[in-house]
Amino acid sequence: MSPNGSDRSSRRPMRRKLPQVLTAGLVLATATGCSYNWEDFPRLGMPTPVTEEAPRILSLWQGSWAAALVVGVLVWGLIIWAIIFHRRSRTKVEVPPQTRYNMPIEALYTITPLIIVSVLFYFTARDQSKLLELSDKPAHTVNVVGYQWSWGFNYVENVPGVTGDAKKDANLAAIPDNLKDQFPANAGGVYDAGIPGTRNPQTGNPGPTLWLPKGEKVRFVLTSRDVIHSFWSVPFLMKMDVIPGHTNAFEVTPNREGTYLGKCAELCGVDHSRMLFNVKVVSPERYQAHLKELAEKGQTGYIPSGIEQTDPARNAEKNVL
Repeated sequence: MSPNGSDRSSRRPMRRKLPQVLTAGLVLATATGCSYNWEDFPRLGMPTPVTEEAPRILSLWQGSWAAALVVGVLVWGLIIWAIIFHRRSRTKVEVPPQTRYNMPIEALYTITPLIIVSVLFYFTARDQSKLLELSDKPAHTVNVVGYQWSWGFNYVENVPGVTGDAKKDANLAAIPDNLKDQFPANAGGVYDAGIPGTRNPQTGNPGPTLWLPKGEKVRFVLTSRDVIHSFWSVPFLMKMDVIPGHTNAFEVTPNREGTYLGKCAELCGVDHSRMLFNVKVVSPERYQAHLKELAEKGQTGYIPSGIEQTDPARNAEKNVL
């Protein structure tokens, strides 16, 4: 047998195994989307979750990294394999047999990325839909108001000694009716508002402090007075845009007491970096006591929530819930 024939026959077993290797890599890459306990894996730069919803986000983050790692190892393995087994021989200078195309291989590297992207898209869409679900009657509602260059918090609550009606309050006119309908009846409410120089009295961290009760579901209704901001409490592992003329909403259930950092995650102007806030998770009893403290300070009612709903946003209200 000629030297060339010997070389070709020695390469056939390796080529026959190539589809098997690629298939195994594909299975590993797509299997990373299966459910698992996020605590069994490194957080990969993410902070420790402090809400019941955050582990779902962390699991998606970890699964995406696992899939990327598998694909990366597979690609680099094929590159190194080609470098080693298809390098030019020092003793043979003839041009090797040329292959114009290989239909199975071309079909494989076309279909495989589509499958990987489809799997990642499925798990992303599934988790996003779950995270954006709004309950019929949340235990608490906080209207988060973004403005240059700080934050305000309208606590839509029934606070003893405070009269009013959040559903009819002119300062909350920017909030659509489908969200107002779920406000507590006759909720006079209290508020807290910050400026860039505001600091948390316990930690000294800059920005106003948003108080939340542990173990109880809280709905955030996000409105803006001026430009687009983004509400991001870092250990929530979730952020959402605060858009003038368009109200966004999401819910979380804090499950770990402590004081955490928050910030605006959207470049909103010259003092964007000073749009900081704090999130203080406390017991339900301490939360109610804080609302009473705000009422005693005279911070009753609500601060203006923002710009009136635009027509496109008003037409989309039926899709919010």
